[in-house]
Amino acid sequence: MDELEFLKKDWKKQEADFPKLSYNEIYKLIHKKSSSIVKWIFIICIAEFLFWGMLNLFIPDSAFAIYEKFNLKMFLTITQILHYVVVIFFIYLFYKNYKAISVVDNTNLLMKNILKTRKTVNYYVYYNIILYILLSIVLNVVMFSHSDILIENLMPESTNLDSDKFFEYYIFVQIAVLLVMCGLLWLYYRIIYGILLKKLDRNYKELESLEV
Repeated sequence: MDELEFLKKDWKKQEADFPKLSYNEIYKLIHKKSSSIVKWIFIICIAEFLFWGMLNLFIPDSAFAIYEKFNLKMFLTITQILHYVVVIFFIYLFYKNYKAISVVDNTNLLMKNILKTRKTVNYYVYYNIILYILLSIVLNVVMFSHSDILIENLMPESTNLDSDKFFEYYIFVQIAVLLVMCGLLWLYYRIIYGILLKKLDRNYKELESLEV
């Protein structure tokens, strides 16, 4: 049984043989746990930012050579910079949420800050998944609009496929990759942030029960 649930049951149990915890003691415990959870959300977001930033440093320029043929390298560079700006903004929001929860001393305010943090996390998850989908669509639309360059650079010379069949297979592969990547992204965020949000939701319900 969860420690908080055990203490809450003890607080309500009038016939307990040991001293009962007060409302304030239980509130402080929930406050401490909530602050710790939001702190971890903040830390994980920073770790993701640093990880992807470091990873980009080790990707060779040759990996982006294909995009130069479609005049997309500048677009990708600008998109990457804007993405970093947005992520830094989310890091700032997570930091604000952490500071707000750390200093709050009111049950209603704590509940509001928990809801606010949950919304921020959801927006962050949706942003990353939607960005990947939109970026994939834009890149493929541009590349398909220059079918001659696409065939010249991606269609193997030894293949017996004609251009129509090549495009059919290419579209199928791109859709499959898009679905798999979106699924992996959703699974990652569901596991990492989902666990933390579930704990926050549990704390929120505990606060609601204290107010009854």
